[in-house]
Amino acid sequence: MKLSVLDLVPVIEGGTVGQALREAALTAKAAEEAGYHRYWVAEHHGMPGIAGAAVSVVLAHVGHATQTIRLGAGGIMLPNHNPLVIAEQFGALDALYPGRIDLGLGRAPGADQRIVRALRKDVNRAAEDFPADVAELQALFAADRRLPLQATPGAGAAVALWILGSSLFGAQLAAMMGLPYAFASHFAPDHLDGALKLYRERFTPSETFDKPHVMAAINVLCAPSDEEAQYLASSQDQSFVRLRSGDPGRLPPPVLHYRDTLAPSQRATLDHFRQVSAIGSPQTVRAGLEAFQQRTGADEIIVAGATFDPALRRRSLALTMEALGGEAGQGHATAPTGDPLRAI
Repeated sequence: MKLSVLDLVPVIEGGTVGQALREAALTAKAAEEAGYHRYWVAEHHGMPGIAGAAVSVVLAHVGHATQTIRLGAGGIMLPNHNPLVIAEQFGALDALYPGRIDLGLGRAPGADQRIVRALRKDVNRAAEDFPADVAELQALFAADRRLPLQATPGAGAAVALWILGSSLFGAQLAAMMGLPYAFASHFAPDHLDGALKLYRERFTPSETFDKPHVMAAINVLCAPSDEEAQYLASSQDQSFVRLRSGDPGRLPPPVLHYRDTLAPSQRATLDHFRQVSAIGSPQTVRAGLEAFQQRTGADEIIVAGATFDPALRRRSLALTMEALGGEAGQGHATAPTGDPLRAI
């Protein structure tokens, strides 16, 4: 079981963005030391509790604190951007941290309609152009001479491309292009099984992959006891309920028996969101991860989650790896030379 880390770079109540970024570097370093394979940051906009909007900048910062763990976007919402600019940003990251850079691509805007207006572009049209933009990015990294302009940096960069998804569309595109596929089941569990089945059935071998390669996301919070883990998880539970209520904010401190305070409709929504989770003691988390891996047949699992005290997230990562007997660290990357896809 190969494990990776998804970090939203949470900003806690009473904290600052600067503090969140410093904690992100510490978390990435802890993940590397524990044997996790990748550290990914997701693009979200207009969220007071998430400091990772400028993904490439965050990854450049985190790279200074790490040596071997792969760094990536999980992901970049490509309709928000020009492919040339993304090629330049991730080409620069590859130059700084050779053979360690992943670029997961999604077609959602990463926020509500406010981001569409703020970007001053037709994001809906850009979403329709997503497959063509992915192909353009491939050409930019490959230094395709048919392009009118080469990306500098970017041309010739060994950046590993992924397609992200929470529906069937991304599965179809990843299969058609012969790219690895990551499913966001940690917050969108409904289409998990159908998307993975579709991806595997329709996969077309490419120059970089001759068979399907799947990564699936799961919420994980590991503590010495089930009770403590559930208590700590109430911080992200509160954030999710507030988000769904239209009142997002910074990550709050945990609340004992938080679920008991919710209306039945809120509890049902939270339980639906938490479908794909492993929250509890090391034994509980191990059982949850093994069941998830058996269900999905995933080549890799990426763990999401947040705690009000960032040190307890790092403890969770260490306990999770220990619960698996260190097995997850066996596939850990060590800054490969040449084509990074060999170590994907």
